[in-house]
Amino acid sequence: MTVASMFRRMAGAARLEVATYEEVEADKSATGQAVVIAVVSSLAITIGDFHPGDTDILPRFVAGLAGWIVWLFFIWLVGVKMIPEPETRSDLGELIRTTGFGSTPGIFRILGLIPVVGWLIVIAAWLWTLASMVVAVRQALDYKSLGRAILVCVVGFIGQLAVMYLEVWLLRAATT
Repeated sequence: MTVASMFRRMAGAARLEVATYEEVEADKSATGQAVVIAVVSSLAITIGDFHPGDTDILPRFVAGLAGWIVWLFFIWLVGVKMIPEPETRSDLGELIRTTGFGSTPGIFRILGLIPVVGWLIVIAAWLWTLASMVVAVRQALDYKSLGRAILVCVVGFIGQLAVMYLEVWLLRAATT
């Protein structure tokens, strides 16, 4: 796959085009590019959320990527193993590809650095990313129901938050 093809797919994913998500779901050669997009998006989010005096940039970047991986695991567990639809046939590779491309709108969060209006752009990009993730999950899990995809995303997010809370709690317990 060429870089031009990757950018075309990123644009399609950002426009929430179902055909684009179906295309990357089926293309195993797109896995590396999906991971690159997720990494770039995570970096853009980390930079866009920067505030003077921040010293924890690398840990926040790593935590963002780890959060995506944990969220993927919960999406797979809930969406494929617990409440699949009869047509659901998916694996982690398909979820990595669809959600990796689905993280494209997160790249716009770098614009959070713009004074005065940056926070509005961050909110808009966050909502846009959420919408693209729902479409990515619906297509990867072959769901007919958008509501089920939303439910799986929400449950996955709650699972991700629980793991993050546990990590913070364990780190605090270990350092005190």
